Amino acid sequence: MLNILLYVFVIVLLLILVLVIFAMTKPNEFSIRRSISIRAPAARVYGLIDDFRRWVVWSPWEELDPAMTKTMAGAEAGPGAVYMWEGNKKVGAGRMEIVAAEPFSRIEIKLNFLKPFAAENLTVFTLVPAGEGTNVTWQMAGVNNLMLKMMGIVMNMDKVIGRDFEKGLAAMKAEAETPEGDPG
Repeated sequence: MLNILLYVFVIVLLLILVLVIFAMTKPNEFSIRRSISIRAPAARVYGLIDDFRRWVVWSPWEELDPAMTKTMAGAEAGPGAVYMWEGNKKVGAGRMEIVAAEPFSRIEIKLNFLKPFAAENLTVFTLVPAGEGTNVTWQMAGVNNLMLKMMGIVMNMDKVIGRDFEKGLAAMKAEAETPEGDPG
């Protein structure tokens, strides 16, 4: 009986080792990117991103925890604006800070996740005028640590986060394309 338990233990240990080795072959960095065309001027779209108070109308995570605690600090908008949140298991806790901005064309945000695990990423929104509208790209990049690599074995992070980006961009599009003053 002891031999069987030892065999099972060794096999489980080897499987774990194989999974860890396989995870270590994954890239050390990740990048998730989604884009959308919005029929609105870049200045209107930019205002939805540059001011964290406006994220409530388009962020895909706002509705996951209506009781989420949100704190704004620093500048009202643009570089130095800070948004901190703490909520349920679906939204966790973290902090975003706009670290660079080129009016109507680019916003860089330092994104720190605190819960359910610590991570630091860079989020970039790029706005490019296109005719009477704006092409918007939302990108997040960061370090793919061992835990994220292990998660990547069982879940496609690009699909999971990408789906959230697509939902947020669609809501941003709807808000930006609604005539100003129209409650929707």
